Amino acid sequence: MIVALVDNGSLEPAAQRNLRAVAAALSARTGVPVRPVSWKHSDRFPANALDDTPAWTLDAFLRASVALDQRAFVFVPFFISAQGAIGSALQRDIETLQRSLGGFEFQFTEGLADRGVIPAIAAAQIRETARTHSLVQPPVIVVDHGGPSTASAHLRDALAGHIAAELGRAIGPLAAASMEGVHPPLLAEQLRAPGFAGRAVVIAPLFLSPGRHAGPDGDIAQICAASGVRCHITGLVGTHPLAIDALAAALQPALAGLHAPFSA
Repeated sequence: MIVALVDNGSLEPAAQRNLRAVAAALSARTGVPVRPVSWKHSDRFPANALDDTPAWTLDAFLRASVALDQRAFVFVPFFISAQGAIGSALQRDIETLQRSLGGFEFQFTEGLADRGVIPAIAAAQIRETARTHSLVQPPVIVVDHGGPSTASAHLRDALAGHIAAELGRAIGPLAAASMEGVHPPLLAEQLRAPGFAGRAVVIAPLFLSPGRHAGPDGDIAQICAASGVRCHITGLVGTHPLAIDALAAALQPALAGLHAPFSA
């Protein structure tokens, strides 16, 4: 049985470095090798961007593994949520490869949203950011990538509600927003809203790894800088130790030989 931690993939090496760090931490925690594999994109890095160790994408990884007669796989989804459109598309890609490569078995573990750990991680990071910058009851914006999916917008709003409940009176107003997309409010708009404009605001990105959007000079940081609002951006969900705990716990049923069905 081959275990792989699978993310969406990125054109930024920092995202692949974090995927590798999380896979290594899962390996150490569970005692089994966990391969870092990206669904797309990450095979396009220059050779020297990752210590001359090429990144695996899902297609190449499965083809190489099946060529070695490895035909049982457990995928640990490294997404905010592997449900909805992303999960369905990922599963379709794997099933297409399953047919073209002569068959193999696979299953998915639960992801971070399934384990219910994201609000606790975000709340811990918001508290830490507020302490670091001596902020008293700061306003908070929980921001996701955004896009066309209504399900993603509902998840964003639900997570924001759970985060607000975790923090209670430790913060001021909390709003959910998207970096881009069709489901308002957008981050740039929310930063101009009453209760946020003119104040020091904590920004909690619902992202797992640094990259083009959530990196130090990424889109979220640039939106914040352009707003004129003093923003303090928290760490990312996928860099927190509780994320490792949750993914390791989700992997245990598969390691015990139990079936953990993929939810899409």
